[in-house]
Amino acid sequence: MKEFAINLKRMRKEKQMTQKQLAQALGISPQAVSKWERGECETEMDMTARIAGIFNVDVNFLLGYSNDHGTHYEEKYRRKGFYWGYKVNDLAYEVLKLMPPTRPLRLLDIGCGEGQAAVFFARNGYQVSAFDIAETGIQKGRKLAEAAGVHVDFLCADMLSHELEGTYDIIYSTDVLEYVPQEDRERVLLQLKEHTETDGINVLDVFVEKPFIETAPDWEHGKEHYWKTGELFSHYHDWKIELLMEPVFDCMSAGIYHRHCMDKMIARKMG
Repeated sequence: MKEFAINLKRMRKEKQMTQKQLAQALGISPQAVSKWERGECETEMDMTARIAGIFNVDVNFLLGYSNDHGTHYEEKYRRKGFYWGYKVNDLAYEVLKLMPPTRPLRLLDIGCGEGQAAVFFARNGYQVSAFDIAETGIQKGRKLAEAAGVHVDFLCADMLSHELEGTYDIIYSTDVLEYVPQEDRERVLLQLKEHTETDGINVLDVFVEKPFIETAPDWEHGKEHYWKTGELFSHYHDWKIELLMEPVFDCMSAGIYHRHCMDKMIARKMG
């Protein structure tokens, strides 16, 4: 209840809402909002869901159940400018080749960070939804979309607990799946597959472990988890594989030279 009270008060102020305005939106008294923010009483689950909807965050995030790896990125995204820069992953350009928006296409960006790829897709004509566990990243994404004159439906949520709604033509997730422990991978990927339209694609990459590559200096031990070569592909054995790559590349994150190896995949759901 303490986490809910803290999150509610903070998000209300960030949205520049008074307790009275929030109460009016919910059809309750301002006194009830005041009691929630002081931690004096709890909300019913349906009311919690309504509050989460007003602030466009996941219920679990509002209740303080999100994984603590989000804190790591909250600190990075608070810095001036964009932590990851403006360049998007090369897989974004493959999406344009394979599924150009010649008709309305719904795209979901999971683990969108500061929103660079989400805004890139929106500028190119896709109907984009995006979520990330770091609220500061979501805030930057909204500002980036506003500056670009496009709309992205941003949400603050944890991919390990967030339940997807509806279906998408494209599900895109890069530099994120290392936060999925092995025991959760089948469940998480099955949800992506189930929420993909027939003839739609999943665009994913994972860091893979190689004996000739040292662990990156900024690797979050216990929070980030390597995959095995081919492990990602095996979850899509029943889909058409449009692209498979396993590049080894240089990286300067944390300001220290190191290398990574990734499995990159685009898979299509056949009818």
